[in-house]
Amino acid sequence: MKIGIACYPTFGGSGVVATELGRELARRGHYIHFITYAPPSRLTAFTDRMSYHEVTVPSYPLFQYAPYDLALATRIVDVAEHEGLDLIHAHYALPHAISAHLAREMLAPRRLAVVTTLHGTDITIVGQDRSYLPITRFGIERSDAVTAVSVHLRNVTRDVFAPAKEIDVIPNFIDPERWKPSADGSVCRVAPEGRKVLLHVSNFRPVKRVLDVVEVFDRVNRRTPSWLVMVGDGPDRRAAEELCREKGLASSVAFLGNMPFLEAVVPAADLYLLPSNSESFGLSALEAQACGVPVLGYAAGGLPEVVESGVTGFLRPVGDVEGLAGEAIALLADPSRYAEMARASRARAVGLFNAESIVRTYLTLYERVLAR
Repeated sequence: MKIGIACYPTFGGSGVVATELGRELARRGHYIHFITYAPPSRLTAFTDRMSYHEVTVPSYPLFQYAPYDLALATRIVDVAEHEGLDLIHAHYALPHAISAHLAREMLAPRRLAVVTTLHGTDITIVGQDRSYLPITRFGIERSDAVTAVSVHLRNVTRDVFAPAKEIDVIPNFIDPERWKPSADGSVCRVAPEGRKVLLHVSNFRPVKRVLDVVEVFDRVNRRTPSWLVMVGDGPDRRAAEELCREKGLASSVAFLGNMPFLEAVVPAADLYLLPSNSESFGLSALEAQACGVPVLGYAAGGLPEVVESGVTGFLRPVGDVEGLAGEAIALLADPSRYAEMARASRARAVGLFNAESIVRTYLTLYERVLAR
């Protein structure tokens, strides 16, 4: 099968999932063509069945804004014609599903199947901006198949857009061989000896509530000497750094920026913090659990589908910093309970979200679409 993948190449969840899916499909003998404006951030090596096709946007004085959606559609057509694509998998409704549909119209009567995966922001943000609602609904309805990464996101999509299209829930996944506990508990030395490590990974947007991460850490650190590792970058990083200085925590916090090899860092953590306003899924939480790291976050969005509160971590109402900190302090003080929760975290991640079963589900969907 020859599959084009249109995605954002950034460190965000949708780009990561698209990249990992392409990698897994290539391992299974399919030919994968990434079509985007930069090499995907998680794609650190290519095989002989993976290709990258850059989307370049010409700059003309006539255009106040570069028409990326048109450039993407044109590039999809070019790749489909010269590489013989069977299917384009669009990750995000806007602009990828719309560009894929336009490319399909340009290729007619040659058939190009379109599968669209909804990841969250394309639905939740558009749901707040009604001017994009009609075109987003159009992209969903014109796709041959639509998937959402969680039941929560599927329900939000139905509520906001009421599409005349069935939406399959196919969750995100991990490769258990890449995301696993380290043999000695310290794949990557990220903290001084003897300190507990709390970890947060995100794009530092307001929805991630990174200041809550700092507040939770501050309370934990007063009771248990700890170290906070913040991975990623974004608009709220500066505010988080300043809050650490105000609280006298700067010497106990490491801001590492964006990193492509997170599987070397996550196993070194004792707890993973994800106190977001909402998560459509929470891929970073899944990756942490696969490494045997319990997760603490807010019971919002799709995160309760990933984290079983009281078993693989703890979920509290949005804004309950004191509650999360209390759970963290109690867990770190109870080695036997911590060990049990770490084992349960790994077991849940591997049992419910392993790459083998979920990639097989995607392949079944592709085959169903192509058989029509």
